[in-house]
Amino acid sequence: MMNGYRAELPAELRAGVVADLPELDLIADPILREQAIDAWALALSQSSFARIRDIPGEAIPGKLVLKQGGQDLHLRGVTRLALGTVDYFAAAFPEAEIDRDIVVAGGLCHDVGKAFECDPDNLARWRADGSRVGRPSLRHPIYGAHLCLLAGLPEAVAHIAACHSPEGDNVRRSLECVVIHEADVAWWKIAAAAGLVRPETLTDEFARLFDQRAERRA
Repeated sequence: MMNGYRAELPAELRAGVVADLPELDLIADPILREQAIDAWALALSQSSFARIRDIPGEAIPGKLVLKQGGQDLHLRGVTRLALGTVDYFAAAFPEAEIDRDIVVAGGLCHDVGKAFECDPDNLARWRADGSRVGRPSLRHPIYGAHLCLLAGLPEAVAHIAACHSPEGDNVRRSLECVVIHEADVAWWKIAAAAGLVRPETLTDEFARLFDQRAERRA
């Protein structure tokens, strides 16, 4: 990240990122770890949110909304699922070269653009007149790639932010992006099927795939 940006980021924002994403410690490269923290601190500094956990736990605004918990749970879960894949292939197929650090950084930063797309001020502005800049003007994958590059993250991580969602169907995803993409889709499918997502916010695709499991009674 450019020194000017880092100097302007409040220390409490960076501290909150570290607290909300303990998996940052799994990034072996200290520079990459700091860049991932910078990306989220920069995202929060340009939004109405003070913490990642404050960003609504939803796939996109109004769709696949978690009954409880914020965006931190999704980021951590996707990263953990992705690491399970990486660890399996490393053990079973050592010849399969998957960059673990890029997977962790990509998992934790793949939705960094949601601080922009889910911001209530932006949502109100777009709803007021979507003819001006669109609704939304930029989806979280595109804005997330912008933030990753501003923070100095490598192209491989910016690619994951940009292409983990349907936007990536227009390109050939990197191996690490494939890992995150599959983990991301699996996380939402499992969360929805397990009844952790508000039923009225299910997408038509998910509603066709399964019946949600009823909540366990105390």
